Amino acid sequence: MKEIEVKAQLRTECGKKAVREMRKEGLVPCNLYGEEKDKNGAPVAQALAIPFTELRKAVYTPHVYVVKLMIDGKAHMAIMKELQFHPVTDALLHIDFYEINETKAITVGIPVKLNGLAEGVRAGGKLNLAVRKLNVTAPYKQIPEQLDIDVTALQLGKSIKVAELSFEGLEIATSKDVVVCSVKATRASRSAAAAEEAAAE
Repeated sequence: MKEIEVKAQLRTECGKKAVREMRKEGLVPCNLYGEEKDKNGAPVAQALAIPFTELRKAVYTPHVYVVKLMIDGKAHMAIMKELQFHPVTDALLHIDFYEINETKAITVGIPVKLNGLAEGVRAGGKLNLAVRKLNVTAPYKQIPEQLDIDVTALQLGKSIKVAELSFEGLEIATSKDVVVCSVKATRASRSAAAAEEAAAE
């Protein structure tokens, strides 16, 4: 996975008024949930403030990043778990980060990339990508930037499901029944098939 460094600062004021003032100053309120647990076993959150300019490159991108949060000069490796946006303006309102390490497995959605020219496309069909990301589980150092799927042998009217896929060192968390991609018949492919049948007769 790609890494990106983001500078953050601890915040002590967490009320609505303080949060409004932060946003006016171009800061986004965030929480970092780490390894520390409270008496009920729930993760303890650190309240952070991060400039929107720092977050823009990590949020508005097709890539999935591991975020190196620099807090008071100390690095905390984390992933973005929950992001809140304004329902009208789509402005970034809040992010929850979860701290990770090199040994603990995490589950994240990774982009799918289809490679090769499918047989069904050669026959006039259209390749359709049904899901853009698959959830995978592994320590973050083992997770690639994208999941490469070879579609060369995919024939007209056929599909590839999650159950047919495997990636070294990764456990696929997406349901096995999910269709990842398929080759659908087009008017041209149906016409070609009808012509072949007529010629055979």
